[in-house]
Amino acid sequence: MEFRIEKKTSFNLIGVTKKVPVQFEGVNQSIVELAQSITAQQREEMHEMEDLYPQKALNITDGFSDKWLNEQGYLNHMIGFATSKNNQYSDLEQITVKESDWAIFPVQGEFPKVFQDTMSQIYSEWLPTSNYELMDVPSISFTDFKEGETNLYSEIWLAIKEK
Repeated sequence: MEFRIEKKTSFNLIGVTKKVPVQFEGVNQSIVELAQSITAQQREEMHEMEDLYPQKALNITDGFSDKWLNEQGYLNHMIGFATSKNNQYSDLEQITVKESDWAIFPVQGEFPKVFQDTMSQIYSEWLPTSNYELMDVPSISFTDFKEGETNLYSEIWLAIKEK
């Protein structure tokens, strides 16, 4: 499994959040509804704030319920951007992420299948055999969506520390 470790200084995540059901396979309709609920004004505000890699819409997840590994319960899902700035808009939320090491997994293939398969491998194979454990920091991912294409590039970011 391809990955790299990067240290990232503290940054903010700015966006719109919704509690959504945990779903391991297929398109999560609640996340689609969240994306569709973002107003033109919110999009403009988020784009004004974005100034950090990858300067693309991010999927940010945290607040998993206890039974999420059994594909039960809910999680908090934010669609937003990474920024060095502080949120100045009342219709957006901010999560401050402390300086951390990140395991970054590049993914190329049929979306969402290959992305979801990689997430499964990370949790079932990579984490148990690595010298790392997850930190209590939201996970981050993005996908380079291209109209009409299914062979897409994504990255999965997990904040880690040595065991």
